[in-house]
Amino acid sequence: MSKSNDKALSFVDPDDIGYNDTKNDHFSTILDARLSRRSLLRGGAASIASAFVGSSMLTACGGSDNVATPTTPTTPTAPTEKLLGFAPVAKSLLDSVIVPAGYTASIIYALGDPLTATTAAYKNDGTDTDYENRAGDHHDGMEWFGLSADGKASLTSVDRGLLGVNHEATTNEKQPSFFLHANGGTASLPRPASEVDKETAIHGVSFVEVRKVNGKWEYVKDSAFNRRFTCLTDMELSGPVRGSALTFTKYSPTGVKTRGTLNNCGTGKTPWNSFVTGEENWAGYFTRNATDDTARSGEKSIAALKRYGSSQGGASRHGWETGGTDDKYARWNISKLGTSADGKDDYRNEMNGMGYIVEMDPYDKAKPAKKRTALGRFAHESAAFSKAVAGKPLAVYMGDDSRNEYIYKFVSTANWDAADANTTNPLAIGDKYLDSGKLYAAQFNADGTGKWVELTLSNAQIAAYAAYKFADQADICVNSRLAADAIGATKMDRPEWCSVNPANGEIYYALTNNSNRNINPTGSSQLAPDSANPRAYTDMKGTSAQNGNPNGHILRMKEGAEGSAALSFTWDVYLFAAEASADAGKINLSSLTNDQDMSSPDGLAFSPATGICWIQTDDGAYTDVTNCMMLAGLPGQVGDGEKVTLNYTKSDGSTLAVTTYVGKKPSADTLKRFLVGPSACEITGLAETPDGKAMFVNIQHPGETTAAANIADPSKYTSQWPSNAGYGAGKRPRSATIVITKNDGGRIGS
Repeated sequence: MSKSNDKALSFVDPDDIGYNDTKNDHFSTILDARLSRRSLLRGGAASIASAFVGSSMLTACGGSDNVATPTTPTTPTAPTEKLLGFAPVAKSLLDSVIVPAGYTASIIYALGDPLTATTAAYKNDGTDTDYENRAGDHHDGMEWFGLSADGKASLTSVDRGLLGVNHEATTNEKQPSFFLHANGGTASLPRPASEVDKETAIHGVSFVEVRKVNGKWEYVKDSAFNRRFTCLTDMELSGPVRGSALTFTKYSPTGVKTRGTLNNCGTGKTPWNSFVTGEENWAGYFTRNATDDTARSGEKSIAALKRYGSSQGGASRHGWETGGTDDKYARWNISKLGTSADGKDDYRNEMNGMGYIVEMDPYDKAKPAKKRTALGRFAHESAAFSKAVAGKPLAVYMGDDSRNEYIYKFVSTANWDAADANTTNPLAIGDKYLDSGKLYAAQFNADGTGKWVELTLSNAQIAAYAAYKFADQADICVNSRLAADAIGATKMDRPEWCSVNPANGEIYYALTNNSNRNINPTGSSQLAPDSANPRAYTDMKGTSAQNGNPNGHILRMKEGAEGSAALSFTWDVYLFAAEASADAGKINLSSLTNDQDMSSPDGLAFSPATGICWIQTDDGAYTDVTNCMMLAGLPGQVGDGEKVTLNYTKSDGSTLAVTTYVGKKPSADTLKRFLVGPSACEITGLAETPDGKAMFVNIQHPGETTAAANIADPSKYTSQWPSNAGYGAGKRPRSATIVITKNDGGRIGS
């Protein structure tokens, strides 16, 4: 990339970061490390051939007629349903979406698609503008909201509805978003305003109407419900942080609002039918001057900023602060530049307005989004709600997706009233359940138990915490990581999405990976394995060694007798992700086969219709063998497996042991691969119609490994999807939503 006299862009992997250097206690025993050598990649022809066995490819799709499958649809004959009755999909390196035989996948909504009747068709050549009225980039978490024939909210509609879709970031995050720009974008600073304006607009959330017409799904370009939220959309701060001095800015001197939502990853659907979205890796978008610590001399804000990954002199991810003198660019520089004591004349507190669970009304375009600050501020993934029980409080389960971060839950002060499930004003119900309650962080014990510790000033560990002096509950909510540090929460292997099993209320967390697990930890960032995060090993990707816990695992928790308000829980590991050939005694602890093996579980959701646990991957460790994928599982319950003791041999020759708890190993009937995506993508986001017969899935950043130098040569793109499947203009890869249906009219996953 070219350089200028100004600072260059900061190229970091935003999904593999960590700022937790606290010395919280961890389990003392350590696993035995063992080198796992990956078997050589099978021959290309053999891999391609195997990908077709028992599978259908998504090809030749376009517009609302983008249905294709080599299997001829037949008249439904009311077959007996068997969950996971489909033939597993083989691993694949093809630049295609592959689903099982008997299923059809169609593309319906991609980056740049117009959301108004007057917005021009997407050219996909880098000249497009008006992204405030188009689908954003990096389709991620997603939820379904039904619409009746007369355009009212419906809990039962199966052929018309709204999709709430997160737009997390931009393809080529380590570079300017060059697929958006005709010439590939400017890789040095300052950035042109026109490029910054495109990039800010493709972030956020969209609500888009979709419908089934003559048996085919399509998005509705001119729907009155279509709506975008971007980095610049006005949003309210709600809960303890509203009006706090920690959120005073030039834009909102009273600290009651902020602009925009950023890096939206996982989602959730409230029991009162509203949409919630998590703000994940937002800190990297901001910058501080090289002398900002001096300007803030003596302020506790320095410790807070560093704990959230903002050190003075660090470059921002995209250099948006250099787009011009307008206030919309200045806000990305959070240095102390003004003379006020409280920040009302600059943007020193701007970052404190990011990092929350945000609630939105999917049906009413007049309602502003509300940031639910009582649920804490960190790198939020999804928000999973406990089973709603009349007369009992609600719990919201959350994870902080950075290396060595924590698992949280929020418990509402208000007890659930079933009448609140049917409302025309869901944000008012959100005020009731999400603005007042208790925030907890989790501690995991080596005996398979754990406890929730409240983050409150009444906790002496927080009140007396030497590293940061908390002022009130608003301060705790803004700086939840520091409060969790203070109580000694357990550092986890990147908590990604979480979901609640509708069958029994147990909570599942995808712990996607952690390169900082080490049997001989050095420095404050490396950790020895512990019972809940028990693996540290070397996985070979070709000739490259990947250390730590490169494949990840899925942990599950069962609350104590008090249910959502319980202060104790039990836990085990539902699945240890691994390649099938890995050592079954040290790495492949769940005995995964070639029809089940995976790496880096990320997206995680239970179907409300079938109860299937859907697992989606965002992987870099196994991508020499297969593209990212989605699997279907029928899990049991906490405690259905066995206790396993793993031995580690340290570099000094001593042997340490750690005990972990492995759930019942899956069989061919309880876990199998359902989908494999195109090249260099992530599989993410999942929503279903209430009858379970249409499933919406997002394909994020296909071709993200394309080099910037190859922008002018489509033959060198690492993916050309979805244009190679017949959808849309141009050959630049695009994130997109697909819809999956079963040819016999049955439920997805049967």
